[in-house]
Amino acid sequence: MEMEDIRTSLRKGWEDFAACRSDVMFIVLVYPVVGLVLIGMGLQMELVPLLFPLISGFAILGPLAAVGLYEMSRRREAGEAPRWGHAIGVLESPAFGAIVVMGIYLAALFLLWMLVAAEIHQFTMGNAVPSSVMAFLTEVVTTPGGQLMMVLGIAVGALFALAALAVSVVSFPLMLDRHVGAPVAVATSIKVLLANPKVVLSWGVLIAVLLALGALPLLLGLIVVLPVLGHASWHFYRRAVA
Repeated sequence: MEMEDIRTSLRKGWEDFAACRSDVMFIVLVYPVVGLVLIGMGLQMELVPLLFPLISGFAILGPLAAVGLYEMSRRREAGEAPRWGHAIGVLESPAFGAIVVMGIYLAALFLLWMLVAAEIHQFTMGNAVPSSVMAFLTEVVTTPGGQLMMVLGIAVGALFALAALAVSVVSFPLMLDRHVGAPVAVATSIKVLLANPKVVLSWGVLIAVLLALGALPLLLGLIVVLPVLGHASWHFYRRAVA
Protein backbone atom coordinates (compact mmCIF):
# COMPACT_ATOMS: atom_id res chain seq x y z
CA MET A 1 0.00 0.00 0.00
CA GLU A 2 1.01 3.62 -0.59
CA MET A 3 0.09 6.89 1.08
CA GLU A 4 -1.85 7.70 -2.08
CA ASP A 5 -4.28 4.94 -1.09
CA ILE A 6 -5.37 7.05 1.88
CA ARG A 7 -6.15 10.04 -0.34
CA THR A 8 -7.99 7.84 -2.83
CA SER A 9 -10.02 6.18 -0.07
CA LEU A 10 -11.05 9.56 1.34
CA ARG A 11 -12.03 10.84 -2.10
CA LYS A 12 -14.15 7.78 -2.82
CA GLY A 13 -15.60 7.93 0.68
CA TRP A 14 -16.71 11.49 0.05
CA GLU A 15 -18.28 10.45 -3.25
CA ASP A 16 -20.22 7.67 -1.50
CA PHE A 17 -21.25 10.10 1.22
CA ALA A 18 -22.65 12.52 -1.36
CA ALA A 19 -24.46 9.74 -3.21
CA CYS A 20 -25.86 7.92 -0.18
CA ARG A 21 -26.76 10.94 1.97
CA SER A 22 -25.64 8.95 4.98
CA ASP A 23 -25.32 12.21 6.92
CA VAL A 24 -29.10 12.24 7.27
CA MET A 25 -29.02 8.63 8.46
CA PHE A 26 -26.51 9.57 11.16
CA ILE A 27 -28.65 12.52 12.29
CA VAL A 28 -31.66 10.22 12.69
CA LEU A 29 -29.87 7.26 14.30
CA VAL A 30 -26.86 8.65 16.16
CA TYR A 31 -27.64 12.13 17.38
CA PRO A 32 -30.58 11.27 19.63
CA VAL A 33 -28.16 9.00 21.50
CA VAL A 34 -25.44 11.66 21.53
CA GLY A 35 -27.95 14.20 22.81
CA LEU A 36 -28.97 11.94 25.67
CA VAL A 37 -25.34 11.42 26.60
CA LEU A 38 -24.69 15.16 26.66
CA ILE A 39 -27.80 15.78 28.75
CA GLY A 40 -26.62 13.13 31.18
CA MET A 41 -23.22 14.79 31.37
CA GLY A 42 -24.86 18.11 32.10
CA LEU A 43 -27.00 16.70 34.87
CA GLN A 44 -24.24 14.64 36.45
CA MET A 45 -21.11 16.78 36.79
CA GLU A 46 -19.11 13.85 38.16
CA LEU A 47 -19.31 12.37 34.65
CA VAL A 48 -17.66 15.39 33.01
CA PRO A 49 -14.12 13.95 33.34
CA LEU A 50 -15.25 11.02 31.19
CA LEU A 51 -16.53 13.20 28.36
CA PHE A 52 -13.24 13.23 26.44
CA PRO A 53 -12.64 9.47 26.87
CA LEU A 54 -16.21 8.90 25.68
CA ILE A 55 -15.72 10.99 22.55
CA SER A 56 -12.31 9.50 21.82
CA GLY A 57 -13.88 6.06 22.21
CA PHE A 58 -15.54 6.62 18.83
CA ALA A 59 -12.19 5.54 17.37
CA ILE A 60 -12.62 2.13 19.05
CA LEU A 61 -16.29 1.60 18.20
CA GLY A 62 -16.13 3.27 14.78
CA PRO A 63 -15.57 0.08 12.72
CA LEU A 64 -18.66 -1.50 14.28
CA ALA A 65 -20.80 1.62 13.88
CA ALA A 66 -19.82 1.85 10.21
CA VAL A 67 -20.86 -1.68 9.17
CA GLY A 68 -24.00 -0.39 7.46
CA LEU A 69 -21.93 2.18 5.58
CA TYR A 70 -19.59 -0.55 4.33
CA GLU A 71 -22.60 -2.37 2.90
CA MET A 72 -23.86 0.79 1.18
CA SER A 73 -20.44 1.40 -0.35
CA ARG A 74 -20.13 -2.26 -1.36
CA ARG A 75 -23.44 -2.18 -3.18
CA ARG A 76 -22.71 1.16 -4.83
CA GLU A 77 -19.36 -0.22 -6.01
CA ALA A 78 -21.27 -3.16 -7.51
CA GLY A 79 -23.39 -0.73 -9.53
CA GLU A 80 -26.53 -0.68 -7.38
CA ALA A 81 -28.33 2.54 -6.50
CA PRO A 82 -27.55 3.29 -2.83
CA ARG A 83 -30.42 3.08 -0.36
CA TRP A 84 -30.53 3.33 3.42
CA GLY A 85 -32.17 -0.07 3.48
CA HIS A 86 -28.89 -1.58 2.36
CA ALA A 87 -27.40 -0.68 5.74
CA ILE A 88 -30.09 -2.74 7.48
CA GLY A 89 -29.42 -5.57 5.03
CA VAL A 90 -26.32 -6.41 7.05
CA LEU A 91 -28.65 -8.23 9.46
CA GLU A 92 -29.28 -10.83 6.76
CA SER A 93 -25.62 -11.27 5.82
CA PRO A 94 -24.02 -14.70 6.39
CA ALA A 95 -21.29 -12.78 8.21
CA PHE A 96 -23.66 -11.30 10.79
CA GLY A 97 -22.62 -13.75 13.52
CA ALA A 98 -18.94 -12.97 13.04
CA ILE A 99 -19.73 -9.25 13.02
CA VAL A 100 -21.54 -9.63 16.36
CA VAL A 101 -18.52 -11.42 17.84
CA MET A 102 -16.19 -8.64 16.71
CA GLY A 103 -18.64 -6.05 17.97
CA ILE A 104 -18.64 -7.63 21.43
CA TYR A 105 -14.85 -7.52 21.46
CA LEU A 106 -14.72 -3.84 20.52
CA ALA A 107 -17.46 -3.00 23.03
CA ALA A 108 -15.47 -4.76 25.76
CA LEU A 109 -12.34 -2.87 24.70
CA PHE A 110 -14.29 0.40 24.84
CA LEU A 111 -15.65 -0.34 28.33
CA LEU A 112 -12.16 -1.26 29.52
CA TRP A 113 -10.87 2.05 28.15
CA MET A 114 -13.58 3.95 30.04
CA LEU A 115 -12.70 2.14 33.28
CA VAL A 116 -9.00 2.84 32.82
CA ALA A 117 -9.71 6.49 31.99
CA ALA A 118 -11.74 6.81 35.20
CA GLU A 119 -8.87 5.30 37.19
CA ILE A 120 -6.39 7.69 35.58
CA HIS A 121 -8.59 10.65 36.53
CA GLN A 122 -8.95 9.46 40.11
CA PHE A 123 -5.20 8.81 40.40
CA THR A 124 -4.18 12.23 39.07
CA MET A 125 -7.01 14.55 40.16
CA GLY A 126 -8.82 12.74 42.95
CA ASN A 127 -12.54 12.38 43.52
CA ALA A 128 -13.49 16.08 43.52
CA VAL A 129 -16.57 16.81 41.41
CA PRO A 130 -16.01 19.75 39.00
CA SER A 131 -18.31 22.73 39.45
CA SER A 132 -18.59 23.24 35.69
CA VAL A 133 -17.10 22.02 32.42
CA MET A 134 -14.98 25.17 32.09
CA ALA A 135 -13.71 24.82 35.66
CA PHE A 136 -12.68 21.24 34.93
CA LEU A 137 -10.90 22.22 31.70
CA THR A 138 -9.07 25.02 33.49
CA GLU A 139 -7.93 22.62 36.20
CA VAL A 140 -6.74 20.12 33.58
CA VAL A 141 -4.62 22.72 31.80
CA THR A 142 -3.24 24.64 34.77
CA THR A 143 -2.59 22.08 37.53
CA PRO A 144 0.15 19.41 37.71
CA GLY A 145 -2.45 16.73 38.32
CA GLY A 146 -4.46 17.77 35.28
CA GLN A 147 -1.37 17.89 33.09
CA LEU A 148 -0.31 14.43 34.27
CA MET A 149 -3.80 13.17 33.50
CA MET A 150 -3.53 14.49 29.95
CA VAL A 151 -0.16 12.82 29.39
CA LEU A 152 -1.24 9.47 30.85
CA GLY A 153 -4.64 9.59 29.18
CA ILE A 154 -3.24 10.32 25.74
CA ALA A 155 -0.51 7.66 26.06
CA VAL A 156 -2.83 4.92 27.33
CA GLY A 157 -5.60 5.94 24.95
CA ALA A 158 -3.17 5.61 22.04
CA LEU A 159 -2.45 2.03 23.09
CA PHE A 160 -6.16 1.20 23.13
CA ALA A 161 -6.62 2.86 19.75
CA LEU A 162 -3.68 0.86 18.35
CA ALA A 163 -5.20 -2.39 19.63
CA ALA A 164 -8.53 -1.53 18.02
CA LEU A 165 -6.84 -0.53 14.76
CA ALA A 166 -4.76 -3.70 14.61
CA VAL A 167 -7.73 -6.06 14.86
CA SER A 168 -10.31 -4.06 12.92
CA VAL A 169 -8.63 -2.00 10.19
CA VAL A 170 -10.04 -4.36 7.53
CA SER A 171 -11.83 -7.05 9.58
CA PHE A 172 -15.43 -5.78 9.36
CA PRO A 173 -15.39 -5.06 5.60
CA LEU A 174 -13.63 -8.39 5.02
CA MET A 175 -16.28 -10.33 6.95
CA LEU A 176 -19.02 -8.52 5.07
CA ASP A 177 -17.41 -8.97 1.68
CA ARG A 178 -16.05 -12.52 1.88
CA HIS A 179 -18.05 -13.98 4.79
CA VAL A 180 -14.97 -15.12 6.69
CA GLY A 181 -15.00 -15.77 10.43
CA ALA A 182 -13.78 -13.36 13.08
CA PRO A 183 -10.41 -15.13 13.67
CA VAL A 184 -9.52 -14.97 9.95
CA ALA A 185 -10.63 -11.34 9.76
CA VAL A 186 -8.56 -10.34 12.81
CA ALA A 187 -5.50 -12.22 11.54
CA THR A 188 -5.83 -10.49 8.17
CA SER A 189 -6.11 -7.07 9.80
CA ILE A 190 -2.96 -7.67 11.81
CA LYS A 191 -1.14 -8.86 8.67
CA VAL A 192 -2.19 -5.69 6.83
CA LEU A 193 -0.83 -3.56 9.68
CA LEU A 194 2.47 -5.45 9.84
CA ALA A 195 2.91 -5.36 6.07
CA ASN A 196 2.03 -1.66 5.75
CA PRO A 197 2.79 -0.03 9.13
CA LYS A 198 3.38 3.48 7.79
CA VAL A 199 0.17 3.61 5.76
CA VAL A 200 -2.07 1.90 8.34
CA LEU A 201 -0.75 3.94 11.27
CA SER A 202 -1.14 7.13 9.22
CA TRP A 203 -4.72 6.05 8.47
CA GLY A 204 -5.36 5.54 12.18
CA VAL A 205 -3.89 8.92 13.10
CA LEU A 206 -5.97 10.60 10.39
CA ILE A 207 -9.13 9.00 11.76
CA ALA A 208 -8.31 10.18 15.29
CA VAL A 209 -7.59 13.74 14.12
CA LEU A 210 -10.75 13.99 12.03
CA LEU A 211 -12.88 12.61 14.86
CA ALA A 212 -11.35 15.17 17.24
CA LEU A 213 -12.01 18.03 14.81
CA GLY A 214 -15.54 16.81 14.17
CA ALA A 215 -16.27 16.67 17.90
CA LEU A 216 -15.16 20.25 18.61
CA PRO A 217 -18.28 22.17 17.48
CA LEU A 218 -20.65 20.42 19.91
CA LEU A 219 -20.15 17.13 18.03
CA LEU A 220 -21.92 18.59 14.99
CA GLY A 221 -18.98 17.89 12.71
CA LEU A 222 -19.41 14.18 13.33
CA ILE A 223 -22.53 14.31 11.15
CA VAL A 224 -20.15 14.51 8.20
CA VAL A 225 -16.94 13.01 9.60
CA LEU A 226 -18.36 9.68 10.76
CA PRO A 227 -20.13 8.67 7.54
CA VAL A 228 -17.29 9.90 5.29
CA LEU A 229 -14.77 7.88 7.29
CA GLY A 230 -17.09 4.87 7.26
CA HIS A 231 -17.41 4.91 3.48
CA ALA A 232 -13.70 5.65 3.08
CA SER A 233 -12.82 2.67 5.29
CA TRP A 234 -14.54 0.36 2.82
CA HIS A 235 -12.34 1.69 0.01
CA PHE A 236 -9.26 1.48 2.25
CA TYR A 237 -10.06 -2.21 2.77
CA ARG A 238 -10.46 -2.75 -0.97
CA ARG A 239 -7.00 -1.31 -1.58
CA ALA A 240 -5.44 -3.22 1.32
CA VAL A 241 -6.87 -6.67 0.54
CA ALA A 242 -6.62 -7.63 -3.10
